[in-house]
Amino acid sequence: MALIGDTFREAFARLVFWGFYGLSTALILFFLFILKIDVIEGARATISLFGQSSGKAREVDELVRGLHAGIATFLYTWGMALAVFASSGLIPTMLEAGRIETLLSKPVPRYCLLLGRYAGNLLVVAVNIAYLVLGVWLILGWKTGVWRPGFLWTILTATFIFAVLLCLIVLVSVLFESAALTAMVAFGLMLMSPVLAQTKLAERLLSSEWTRALWKGLYYMVPKVFDLGRMTLDLVMGKSIQTWMPVWSSALFGLAALSAGLVLFSRRDY
Repeated sequence: MALIGDTFREAFARLVFWGFYGLSTALILFFLFILKIDVIEGARATISLFGQSSGKAREVDELVRGLHAGIATFLYTWGMALAVFASSGLIPTMLEAGRIETLLSKPVPRYCLLLGRYAGNLLVVAVNIAYLVLGVWLILGWKTGVWRPGFLWTILTATFIFAVLLCLIVLVSVLFESAALTAMVAFGLMLMSPVLAQTKLAERLLSSEWTRALWKGLYYMVPKVFDLGRMTLDLVMGKSIQTWMPVWSSALFGLAALSAGLVLFSRRDY
C-alpha cells in the first residue's frame, strides 16, 4: 500500500495528471451546462443540445446513446494516449540512479516494488476513467431521464485496455529506462492496432502466403486496442458481443509482458 500511495503522490506531482483530471472535469461541466431542458408543468418538454431541440422520447434516447458512444470513443483513443503519455515516465524515474538503490535497500521483494508501481499507476488512471464516465452518466441521466447502464461498461473496458498497455510500459521501462522510448513504443502499438485489425483486407491485398501468415501472427500477438474499442461501442450501444477473443488474447499479451518485466527487474544488477 505504501508503494501505491507513493505512486499516487508522484503522479499528482506531475502536471500532466492534473491535466488528465482537468480535462475530465471540463467534459463533465460541459454536459452539465450545455444540455438545456425546458419543463412545462413538471414534465420534460424539450431537450436542446448544440442548438438542436427534441421532445420525442426516441430522439432523446438516441441523443444520449450517441453522447455515450462519443465519450467511449474519446476514452479509448485520445484518453488512452494521454494516459500512456502521463504514465510513461513513472517507472523510469523509479529506476534512476540513487533512487533505485534506496528502494532496493528496503526489506521488500523486487517484484513488489514493480507491482506496487504498476498498481498505483493503474489505480490513478482507473479512478479518472470512473470519475469521467460516472459523472457524464449521472448528469445525462438526471437531465434527460434516460439511464443506459451499458455506458458503465466503458469503465471496465477502458481500464482493461490501459492495464494491458501499462504492462508493455513496464517491460520497455525495465529494458531501456527511457520515458520517451516507452511512450513511443506504446503509441506505435496503438497506431498499429487498427491497421493489423484489417485481416480480411490484408488477405486480399497480400500476394504471398507467408506475408498473410505474418500479418495474422502480428495481429494475434499484440493487444487488440482497436477491437476492444469496438467492443466497448457495441456494449454502449446495447449490441451483443460476437467474440471475446480480443479480451483474452490481449490479457495474455499483458501477462507475458508484465511477467517478462518482473523477471528482468529481479535479475538486473543496479
